[in-house]
Parts: sequence; C-alpha cells; structure tokens
Amino acid sequence: WIGLATAPGSGLLESVLRLVEKVDGGVDSQDVAGGLSVDHQVVVGAVKSLQALGEVIEATQRSSKHWEVTGEGNEILEQGSHEARVFKAIPEEGLPQSELMKLPSGKVGFSKAMSNKWIRLDKGHEGGPRVFRTVDSIEDAVREKLQQVKKGQSSQLEEKEKNELKKRKLLTEVTVKSYWITKGSNFSTTITKQETELTPEMIASGSWREKKFKPYNFEAMGVAPDSGHLHPLMKVRTQFRQIFLEMGFTEMPTNNFIESSFWNFDSLFQPQQHPARDQHDTFFLSDPALAHEFPPDYLERVKKVHSEGGFGSQGYKYDWKIEEAQKNILRTHTTAVSARMLYKLAQQEKFTPVKYFSIDRVFRNETLDATHLAEFHQIEGVVADYGLTLGDLMGVLHQFFTKLGITKLRFKPAYNPYTEPSMEVFSYHEGLKKWVEVGNSGVFRPEMLLPMGLPEEVSVIAWGLSLERPTMIKYGINNIRELVGHKVNLQMVYDSPVCRLDS
Repeated sequence: WIGLATAPGSGLLESVLRLVEKVDGGVDSQDVAGGLSVDHQVVVGAVKSLQALGEVIEATQRSSKHWEVTGEGNEILEQGSHEARVFKAIPEEGLPQSELMKLPSGKVGFSKAMSNKWIRLDKGHEGGPRVFRTVDSIEDAVREKLQQVKKGQSSQLEEKEKNELKKRKLLTEVTVKSYWITKGSNFSTTITKQETELTPEMIASGSWREKKFKPYNFEAMGVAPDSGHLHPLMKVRTQFRQIFLEMGFTEMPTNNFIESSFWNFDSLFQPQQHPARDQHDTFFLSDPALAHEFPPDYLERVKKVHSEGGFGSQGYKYDWKIEEAQKNILRTHTTAVSARMLYKLAQQEKFTPVKYFSIDRVFRNETLDATHLAEFHQIEGVVADYGLTLGDLMGVLHQFFTKLGITKLRFKPAYNPYTEPSMEVFSYHEGLKKWVEVGNSGVFRPEMLLPMGLPEEVSVIAWGLSLERPTMIKYGINNIRELVGHKVNLQMVYDSPVCRLDS
C-alpha cells in the first residue's frame, strides 16, 4: 500500500479521488482511511502524491485530539480493574494481607478497593493483618469507562473522569494530524503521468505541447555542497587524547607558549652551553626579554646541581648564570610544562602517584626543509610513581601505541640531557617498508627530580613524539585520501614537510 501511495496512476490514488468526488465540500483524510480500510499514514502519502500532480486536489492540514486506551488499559478491559481483581480474590473468610500483596494487582488494587470501601483491613486478627470484603458485589466502573472510550464514546465521560484515568496511565490523549481534502481546479478521477524532464526528442518532434509537466518546485532545498573538513592532525589529536584518557592520564595545561629558559632548559638539567639554546634552534623574545619570578629556593638548588653537582652527581662544573635562565623564549618542547607540574607535585605534603599528558604546539628555529618545520605539535606522557623502571616505560609505550594501531615497535638506546636511561622509539612503516623514528623516551634523571623536592624512591618515566609523524605511520601514505576526507593530489601530500619521512 505504501508503494502504491507514492506511485502516480496507482489504484489507491484513483480510489482517493473517487471518494473526494462523491462528497460535497470536502472530506477528512481519516475518513478516507476508514472508507478504504487502510492505515491513515498511507492516505497521507497518497495526498502528498496527488498534490505533486498539480491542482488536482487541495489539502489543508489540521489537527485533532482524541483519547486512546493504553496497553495497561487494554489489560483492564480483558481482566477487569486492579481493585476489582483484588475484590474477587478475597474469599468470604478473608485473606491475609501478606498473601494479597503478592498478587499481580495487589498493591494498586488494595489501595483503590480500600478507597471505594469494598474491603476492610483487620490489623488485630489472630493470624496477622487480614483483609475482608465489606460488600457482596461491585460494579467495575473503571472497566466500563474504558469500554466507552474503546467504542469511540469518550465524549460521554466528564473531563474529571478522563483525567483520572489518564493519571492512572490507562488513557492517553493523542494528537492526530490530518488533511481536509477538496477538489482542485484541475480535478479529475483519472491519473495522468506528468513528465519531469524536457528532452531534446520532445523539442524536435514538438510532442512537448501535448504533454503535462510536473511543476518545478523553486522552494525545494538543494543538496548541500561539500564544505570544510577537520584537519587530519586534529582528527588524530582527538584520538591521542582519548587514548590517554582511557589509560587514566590527566591533561596538563599547555596554554603557555612563552616560557622562560629556566623552566624550558635549566630545570631539566640541560646545561646553559647546550647547542639547543643558541640562536639557531630557539626563538628568543625581545619584549619581554626576561622573566623575573622563580621559586627562590628551587632556583638555588638548580644552580647548585648545575655548577657544583649534588644528589650523587658531579654536575656540569660551569659558572651557571641567572641571566641565561631569565631569557624568555617560545617553548621548544612541552617538557617545560611537565617540569612545572612535577615541581607542583613535589610541593604537596604527601606524594601521590600521577599520570600526566599534553598535546600542543612547540617552536624550533629550524631551516624549513622536507622533514622540518618551525612549528609542530608535541605529544608528551609522564608517569610518576615509586620504583618505576625502563621495563615499565616499555610496557606503557606498547599499550599506548597498540591503542593507536601501531604494533611493530623497536627501542634503541639514546642520549638526552634530562633522562637516563633514554630510548628512541621506532615503528615499521608499511608504506615506506622501513623503520621510522616516532618518538623519544626515558627515565628522568635524579639531578632533575630531587632539586624539585620529590622523594628519592620516586621515579618518573616519560616519552614525547611529534603528532605529525605518528599520523603518517598510522594511516600510511596510501590512505591519506580517507584521512583528509576529500580528493587530494597524493604526490603533493607526499612531498609536503609533514609526510617526507623517506628523506
């Protein structure tokens, strides 16, 4: 029937038209549905199809309300109301209240039957509270009212009665939208298929003059054109963030792009003469050029461990200068954020294990080429707890990358100023058929942690990677179209600084 309702020239459409022809003034679509013995929604579909044929009919939408019996109400129509069932369940000698309450209608029926004074409760009975009948027979008024509604006689009930049944969830008020159908200016009981396309053949033969064309709907909404897409890095960033959260990590605040050299380098036990600090690798600020607020005690401990050593280390044995530590820069890594968070953790009265992560931009004064940008995203994970080892770090990294879909991992010993031992992390790139570095990791040195005030038994494992590189490892160059979300030139993407991992 639904298929017929949407097909011009169908038997249903002509049946609707014949009904409209027989009545004067118009007819309601609900009456049409009743006359044709079909569902009302099928008739609504037929009305819309007829409207699309032109001015064959006119249809005005209107709404009406009526009462319907609910599922529980239909149960009462079959078995009687809850109170009537409770009354019938009580024999002449009465029934213990405990047994009555076990009946399916016990709780509701007992309350209603007591209100109607059909039963009484003897609390002082020898065998415990017992329920007795107080009348010989009853009239199930609830069932009778529902029968009236079922027969379409809801108007004979008072509003108070209907609302009471609605409150008991036995009735529901339903709003029905229907159409008032009248004859149109081109009314006909015969359906003629309308053309939807003017073809060259029609124009050449002149047959278009005898054909009826479907009116063009200038109000119809067109197909929305493809517009913007999420940037591939933002898609993967969301995945990384979700993985960290699933692993129980807390996100660190990374809204501080400008950092002092103290937090970016010195607090990490990175010497002031390190090549990464010179003008070739770091963006220095001219205004404001210097930072002045540092924790004084912590500053002195950092100075001492650099210049004199301590905590089992001989230090770097050089003249540490506050002027170098004060220089403001664009942060070169998010480990500066980790340093601030670990120092804050060390100031707590009692140490508590933590897991931190961050994903944000960092800046390097690099020469732009196929594998280097002046700005990229760094992902960093930090775990602080008692007795952590290199094995714990490998296990966390395997779990982290497996969740990302990267399972082929290798670890290689490396050197970092602030981690010992240190490892570079490699993953096998299926597209390039080679092992590619995806990150760096290690255990933070005591020279970094102990001046902060962390307990000696506490170890901190950490790893960092660029968001851009694992993105390509995960998806592979051949799947870049799917990642971007629309057609792109693969060679152009492959040659971009983000993707050139084979240089």
